[in-house]
Amino acid sequence: MSSAATPKGERRRQALVEAAADLLLEGGFDAVRHRSVATRADLPLASTTYYFESLDDLIACAVERNGTRDLAAMRSRVGEIVHLPRGSSDTADLLVELMIGPPEPSETDRERLITRYERFVACARSAALRDVQRRLKAQVDEALADALLRSDRDAHEGTLRKLVAIVDGAVVSSLAEHEMDPRELARGMLSDVIDILAPRVTHPAAEGA
Repeated sequence: MSSAATPKGERRRQALVEAAADLLLEGGFDAVRHRSVATRADLPLASTTYYFESLDDLIACAVERNGTRDLAAMRSRVGEIVHLPRGSSDTADLLVELMIGPPEPSETDRERLITRYERFVACARSAALRDVQRRLKAQVDEALADALLRSDRDAHEGTLRKLVAIVDGAVVSSLAEHEMDPRELARGMLSDVIDILAPRVTHPAAEGA
C-alpha cells in the first residue's frame, strides 16, 4: 500500500482538496496554486504534487467537492418541499432558490456565483472538468425534476434544459452588469415563461412526496 493510500495519506489528500475548494470559492481558479493550497492546508508544498498528478487534477477534485456541497444543500431543500400545486411566481421562486442558492452578503454572493460560472466555461477547455460537470449536472437535474414534480409541473429533460438555461443566462447577464440582482432577474424571466415551458400537470407518483 502506497503512502497516499494510508489513512494518514488520505487525510492529507482530503485536507488539500478542502483547501483548494475553499480557495476556489474565495478567489476563483487563479487562487488555486500549489503553494496557496499547501499553505491553507498547513502541509508541505511537495504534498500537492505527491497526492495529485497535476494542478488540473487537484482543481478537478476541488470543483467536484464544491459541486457536491451545493448538491447536498439542494437535495436537503428539495426534501423539505411539500407536494402541492404551485403558481408561476411560487415555482419560479423555488427554482431560483434551488439553482442559485440562498443569498449571502453581497460580495460573497457575487464571488460565489462568478466561481460557479467560471467552472462552466472552464469545462470547455478541460476534459477532467467536463467529466465532473457531467456527473454533477445529472444529479442536479434529478433534484430539480423532483422539485417540479412536487409542484405539479412538467419535468421532462427538455423542460429542465430550458429552465436551467434561462437561469444561467440571467445570472451571467446580471454579473456582467454588476448592479443587477441575479435572483430578481432570474425570477422575473422564469415567471414569464414557466407556464409555457413547465405547464401544470398531475403526477400521481409524486403524491405523498
